[in-house]
Amino acid sequence: MGRVAGKQAKEDSELLVGRNPVLEALRSGRPLNRLFVAKGSRGGSIGEILELTKERGIPYDLVGTDFLNGLTRLPHQGVAAKVAPYSYVDIDDILAKAFAKGEEPFLLLLDGVQDPHNFGSLLRTAAAVGAQGAVVLKRDSCPLTATVAKAAAGALEHIAVARVANMSRAIERLQKAGCWVVGAHMQGRAYEEVHLTGPLALVIGAEGKGLSRLTAESCDELAALPMPGGVGSLNAAVAGGIFLYEALRRRRQGSV
Repeated sequence: MGRVAGKQAKEDSELLVGRNPVLEALRSGRPLNRLFVAKGSRGGSIGEILELTKERGIPYDLVGTDFLNGLTRLPHQGVAAKVAPYSYVDIDDILAKAFAKGEEPFLLLLDGVQDPHNFGSLLRTAAAVGAQGAVVLKRDSCPLTATVAKAAAGALEHIAVARVANMSRAIERLQKAGCWVVGAHMQGRAYEEVHLTGPLALVIGAEGKGLSRLTAESCDELAALPMPGGVGSLNAAVAGGIFLYEALRRRRQGSV
C-alpha cells in the first residue's frame, strides 16, 4: 500500500474518518469498500468496528499510524474507511419518507453555509431532534466531505441531504407540501412568538451574511434570537441548534 497524501482533496471526499462516523456507517449498513485500522488500536468502539467489518466481509488492513496520517489530515482516532461518495436525494424523497412513516415533515435548510464544521454540527443536531432531512445549495455551499462527516460524528447515516440550485424554489416546493417555513434572521420576530409546530422547515443562513434577500422574502416568518448581552450574532451551528431544539420542545408539547 502506498501513501496517498498527494491526492488529499480527492481522497477526503471518499473517506470516513474517525471511530464514530465509521461505526455509524457500519451499523446503518452503508457500503464500505475498505477499512483501515491502526495497528495496536484498542478500547472504545474498535472491537465493535472490527466485529461488524468481519461479519459483513469488508476488506480491512491493519496499518501504521503514518499511513493514516498520510491518508487524511483529520483526527482519525486510528480508523478510516473508503466509501462510495455520499448520495444526495431529492426534496420529494424526504417528504415521501416522512409521509410514509406518518410523520410531519421537519427539515433544515442551509442557505449558503460553507464552513464544514458548522455544516456537520448542524446535520448532527438536525438528526438528533428527528428532522428527516436537510436541504443545501449546489453552489455557495459546503459539499459533503470527510471533514463534514467527522463533524457530524455519524449523523450522515441518519439524515438525508438534498441539493438544490435555488433555495427560494425549494422553499416554494415545501410550502406547497404544507410546510411552514421559518428563517433565522436578526430582523425577525422574537422566536418565542413564531410558529414552530406542524410540518416545518427551518432556514439557517450563511456565516456572516445570514439569509439571502430572496430566501428571507420567501419564508413564511422570520425569527430572531434575543441578544441582551450585546453580542451581535451567533455562530450558525449554535443558532441553528437553538432553533432546532426549540422546535422539538414545541412539537413535543403540542404548543404554538
